[in-house]
Amino acid sequence: MIIFAIIAAALVKFAFFGDALTAESLEYPTVAIEEQHYEVVTGTIANDVELTGSIAAAAAVPIPATLSGEVREVAVSAGQSVKKGQEILKLRAEVVNPDGTSGTQWKIVEAPATGKLTDFTALVGSSFQVGSPVGNVAPPSYIVSGTVPSEQLYRLVDRPKEASVAINGGPAPFTCTGLSIAFASTSDGGAEAASGPTVSCAVPSDVVVFPGLTADITIAGGIAEDVMVVPITAVEGTALSGIVHLVMPDGTTEEREVVLGLNDGISVEVVSGIEVGDTILQFVPGAEATGDEALPDNCYYEGTEVVCY
Repeated sequence: MIIFAIIAAALVKFAFFGDALTAESLEYPTVAIEEQHYEVVTGTIANDVELTGSIAAAAAVPIPATLSGEVREVAVSAGQSVKKGQEILKLRAEVVNPDGTSGTQWKIVEAPATGKLTDFTALVGSSFQVGSPVGNVAPPSYIVSGTVPSEQLYRLVDRPKEASVAINGGPAPFTCTGLSIAFASTSDGGAEAASGPTVSCAVPSDVVVFPGLTADITIAGGIAEDVMVVPITAVEGTALSGIVHLVMPDGTTEEREVVLGLNDGISVEVVSGIEVGDTILQFVPGAEATGDEALPDNCYYEGTEVVCY
């Protein structure tokens, strides 16, 4: 009994009166949170927007009636190849002259483009209203198109007119011209509108392609050399203007408005607001992380925030 009493007393001492743990007695060091700094330097920004697209036949061009009247002569047949300006048919209409007398007016409908006649069902005796289509012309050409996320349009504010296209499994990369950006109308389906605008351009006639082929589209949005460059993680905002957190000599930080230029998705050009050699925070305080940023070895993600030690 005496032995058990001694053991019990020793356990109570260890449990309630033992020495407090000190930092030196810990097997692993504690983590001290510190903010990562970045010194502003000069560099080069190549603003290339890369998309995945596909090849499709160029859209058919409607052939509008030039007069509200009756077809009196048809010069072509469905499926026939026509050239731009070629006569398609003649329309005749009974009209009232300015003096009140009756008269007859004739109009020739011409092909608006070169290609093959499609949806052409006009017959002698049929009637059309001015502007209504009498058929379509399908051009013997192709386009390459892809969807660009709407936020990427900030990188295309100068609206480039051409793009470099590489057909998967096809010929050497080529330049397509007449680059256009088409926005979904409000009447379009929500899913389609949410996917972003469509970028398209014409495939040169000497490049052999087929509908359905996939392609990589590279749109050169410009290049800026020997400019101030900072990580996009350091800026609140990535287009036109933003805010960085300038590190002051005493270690405190100050918000500084900056004018932004090109960005390549990793770094962004700073036009004005700070100077080369300034020190800023590498990560915007409290900003959510996307998980795509390359972090230093002593940093990690805690939820959606970056923590460094």
